[in-house]
Amino acid sequence: MPKLKTRKAAVKRFKITGTGRVMRPKAWGNKKRLAKSARTKRMYDHFFEVAEAGVIKSVRKMLPYGAI
Repeated sequence: MPKLKTRKAAVKRFKITGTGRVMRPKAWGNKKRLAKSARTKRMYDHFFEVAEAGVIKSVRKMLPYGAI
């Protein structure tokens, strides 16, 4: 059986935790970064759990070996 390829775009956008949860960053984090306050920029640094089951399934297919 050949190795499965990892989607590099998904590696940049998602992380898989040690317990298997799929995490995503907040949207609009890099848009107009200079105009945002330091407090606002810190709020965009956190990752949040993906809630939709269909999205989790597709992300797991794109990252067959977990986050690299």
